[in-house]
Amino acid sequence: MSVKLEDRPIEQVKEEVVDVLIHNYSHGIISNEAFERRLDAVIASSSHQEMMDQIADLSAAPDETLKQHKEQQFSVNYSQGPTEEKETLVNILGETDRSGVWTVPKEIKLFTLLGGSTLDFTNARFTGPNVTVKVISILGSDKIYVPENVNVLSRAFCILGSATNKAPSVASIHAPTITIEGVVLLSEISIKIRTTMKENFVAFANQMKAMFDSKPKS
Repeated sequence: MSVKLEDRPIEQVKEEVVDVLIHNYSHGIISNEAFERRLDAVIASSSHQEMMDQIADLSAAPDETLKQHKEQQFSVNYSQGPTEEKETLVNILGETDRSGVWTVPKEIKLFTLLGGSTLDFTNARFTGPNVTVKVISILGSDKIYVPENVNVLSRAFCILGSATNKAPSVASIHAPTITIEGVVLLSEISIKIRTTMKENFVAFANQMKAMFDSKPKS
């Protein structure tokens, strides 16, 4: 006996619907405008049926090629090689930047005085399930960017400062967890996602479309 649609986990339904949309767009069955319009509706919806309505007229189902590429694209990058257990970043009247592809230690100590820093975990390679960022920020500005497939906990203690977390923990329990803790004095720390869920899906769909378009037609 099949489970009722409304009794299924809504995130699982959303993922399956998005996969169908990407497959049909990448194979030229629906236009770019239709794909983005339907994707917007799915992302904004909290109704199982409303999501399913967006693919009611689409019969083509995702193949293994799409599933394999999606797993590679959206899975967390883990580094297999050795790495430092701890790293210390000091910004005094200056700035540091960790972005692009870099290996994340288990603990990062971040000291900022009249300076700023950027920690971008979007394309970083993790070495374990837990990363702790210990912050001491005085009259500074620190920015932390995270991908959507990690969990984030903000425990910074603010004194005439602010720590804003716009990256809610909605990833799998098996995903890495980044914990930000420490003291923020007359400073600002912002934690956010650099690219939105929609932007990631659209970029991936365009990659798949370019790949299928380049294949010789039989």
